[in-house]
Amino acid sequence: MKQFGFLGLGIMGTAMARNLVKAGYPVTVWNRSPGKTEELEQLGARRAISPAAAMAECDITFAMLADPAAAREVCFGADGVLSATTTGKGYVDFSTVDATTSLEISCAVTARGGRFLEAPVSGSKKPAEEGTLIILTAGDRTLYDELLPPLEKLGKKILYLGEVGNGARMKIVINMIMGGMMAALCEGIALGEKGDLNVSDILQVLDAGALANPLFRLKGGGIMADSYTTAFPLKHMQKDLRLALELGDKMVQPLPCTAAVNELFKGAKQAGLGEEDFSALFKVVRQP
Repeated sequence: MKQFGFLGLGIMGTAMARNLVKAGYPVTVWNRSPGKTEELEQLGARRAISPAAAMAECDITFAMLADPAAAREVCFGADGVLSATTTGKGYVDFSTVDATTSLEISCAVTARGGRFLEAPVSGSKKPAEEGTLIILTAGDRTLYDELLPPLEKLGKKILYLGEVGNGARMKIVINMIMGGMMAALCEGIALGEKGDLNVSDILQVLDAGALANPLFRLKGGGIMADSYTTAFPLKHMQKDLRLALELGDKMVQPLPCTAAVNELFKGAKQAGLGEEDFSALFKVVRQP
């Protein structure tokens, strides 16, 4: 059986690595803060001292990192993945990054004889825990075909989108839309409250018609309960909105709504809400 590495054990990475271990795959894990490996070690995973050590030990290494800077550091930095990439090694990046970053990592890995697959995921904490993510792959088709069985332990839908960069762009577009939906929901609830409407009634009307969707159902309930347990950190949503605006500039596509939504999320981040769930945007949208 192939040996898998997993780099990055945040909210998403821990859940995904846990599902691989529980499915019986041999997994070696690494995280910048070593304490986060303990749970997985207790389940049977091994711990690597560096990304390079994981890459050297494993046939295929996965990464789930916070942003483009972290993805670059883990690949190109001292004791990074690239230093241990040899012919046939596979590297799969689940991180949400821009297409340029993904392409640079892909070119570097393949130049050393490795195989690369970008695979950003759509979904947050609960889908990661349940193995029901949507995985947006692009890159080496042979690596994709080889990885379908373990990927099916992580996601309910796995798409192959062709050339490297398509996965990154798809994820940015999806999260851009999600950020706009969250902003609209927060403003709608805030306005409804000011107009003496019951939040529960607003959510019932949304759920009964054409606007019904799992995001409004789940996050609306959390807003109503004033509960913002982090499933997807607000700071990551703001990062993804920024990536969308950068992509819009490159594609010469105006994104006026996204620009306004990004400013809302920037304000929430500056207000100290970056580590809270992105639905905590409501705290800054609601005005006394």
